[in-house]
Amino acid sequence: MKKLIYTLLIIIALTNNSLSAGTSSDYSVDTSDYTKAKNLIKAAKKYEKKGKVEKAQKRYAKAQKFLLKSNKKKPLQADTLNYLGFTTRKLGDYEKGEEFYLQGLQIEPDHNGINEYLGELYIATNRMDLAKGRLNVLKDCNCKEYNQLKEIIEGTKKSKY
Repeated sequence: MKKLIYTLLIIIALTNNSLSAGTSSDYSVDTSDYTKAKNLIKAAKKYEKKGKVEKAQKRYAKAQKFLLKSNKKKPLQADTLNYLGFTTRKLGDYEKGEEFYLQGLQIEPDHNGINEYLGELYIATNRMDLAKGRLNVLKDCNCKEYNQLKEIIEGTKKSKY
């Protein structure tokens, strides 16, 4: 009898495990629009580095759609606005990209990513004083964003002379 009960318990345990293997409680996979967009942006950056601009642009455009959906569901998130500004800028709409960055800064003025990317936008639109202002905001953050923006500003300075 003990053997039969033991066997039944094993069968029940195995059945429960196999049924629950596909549920979200076993593992957490974030499939939010924001996360999908972040993954597409990562892929786009890789394509960009390889010189595959058209593939990068497609990913930026798709990421932007996910970010717009995310922003609609959960508005006024600085990280979402940061990436909305980034993808919009990468797609060539500097004016709208700047609007997203500025909205994000209203929510989180010290957001490292927004300050760096806005600085890059200012460089791209020949507003070096404003880019240096973004660098100044980042000066005490001890972060990679400061160093990246500083390198771009210095690189731009050197190429003008």
